[in-house]
Amino acid sequence: MFKIPGFNLSFSAMPPIPVLVVAAFFIGAGILHFVLLDFFSSIVPPYFSNPEALVKISGIFEILGGIGILVESTRKWAGFGLIALCVAVLPANIHMAMNPDQFANIPVALLYLRLPLQALVIWVIWKAAHSRQA
Repeated sequence: MFKIPGFNLSFSAMPPIPVLVVAAFFIGAGILHFVLLDFFSSIVPPYFSNPEALVKISGIFEILGGIGILVESTRKWAGFGLIALCVAVLPANIHMAMNPDQFANIPVALLYLRLPLQALVIWVIWKAAHSRQA
């Protein structure tokens, strides 16, 4: 383990596997929010204004949460933030499932499967957020 002088951050050689999975998932998803901005903007329910801004903001928070969960001293709070983010994007998942005709390139079963998978993702985040370095 080594510390960064002047900061209350410490890193060890290898975070626990659940932490790495959550970090990779959210950092990757956050980057995709910018790469596939048009697609992600299209899944924002129409009752929300400025979908591009919402997608960019959620992408930034996904990346920050993914990085934050890697650091043991910020892991718990990053986990809470990622769980809150999952709850915040739930309306987009519901919108997609209720409007499968707008997402014809995605199988309907996958649109519905995303809803219960959201609970699994939240559980994995919770487990990762409460992981300790070996």
